[in-house]
Amino acid sequence: MPRYLRPGELDDALAALSGAPLTVVAGGTDHYPARVGKPLDEDVLDITAIDALQGISDRGDGYRLGALVTWTELLETPLPACFDGLKRAAREVGGVQVQNAGTIVGNVCNASPAADSMPNLLALDAAVEIASAAGSRTLPVADFVTGNRATARAPSELVTAIIVPKPAEEARSVFLKLGARRYLVISIVMVGAVLEPTAEGTVGRARIAVGSCSTVARRLPALEDSLVGLPTEPDLAGAVRPDHLAPLSPIDDVRGTAAYRMESALTLVRRALTELGSP
Repeated sequence: MPRYLRPGELDDALAALSGAPLTVVAGGTDHYPARVGKPLDEDVLDITAIDALQGISDRGDGYRLGALVTWTELLETPLPACFDGLKRAAREVGGVQVQNAGTIVGNVCNASPAADSMPNLLALDAAVEIASAAGSRTLPVADFVTGNRATARAPSELVTAIIVPKPAEEARSVFLKLGARRYLVISIVMVGAVLEPTAEGTVGRARIAVGSCSTVARRLPALEDSLVGLPTEPDLAGAVRPDHLAPLSPIDDVRGTAAYRMESALTLVRRALTELGSP
């Protein structure tokens, strides 16, 4: 018979993971729908009783989003403008029931190329906090998600939080998503962007990431570099060239062709910069 474990302490969860492979479940909004009509024959580690994985906290140099923080909790927590884009993404994740149960960390660990959290987490320079019975480590989100449904998490490890550093300047952010309909849809293209303006009204730093156009969401470093020093005005969009999207490698699938995705990504990036450049 499959085992079902629901420890109340983090150390007990880590000890269980060190003993045998377990499927970690929090909200379960991806786990259970993927197994409809199939026998549930996996050993499950349910982490929802672990208080140490709850809550959003200000650590001084950044914010810590525990592994059990749901999309709804993110939306309801007062946070600075750099989180506005991630909050927009939260409103795009399924329906309210999914937002109430699904976790941001679970969305990252699921490692879908269309994961709604990834563009803004990349643009926020976020990292994942990972623990095991042997110790803990922190890894940038960009290094944690290694491919389609693949991460750098070892079987004995548990992602305990997402860490978002505070930007050097007052930052604003945006999230845009293209799908076949307005709600309850897997994205064709997503863009997450964070802009840090200077006191002089120019771009001090920009971070832009595109999802659903590669096996993992990708930052656009050449574009980011080209924006530094430009006035923070709506015509920032005019700085975007097609070659800035070179890191992307979209594919043809049932939701759109590679060419359509690339053209759509260019349009969404321009729209994101128009919005970020507006007063």
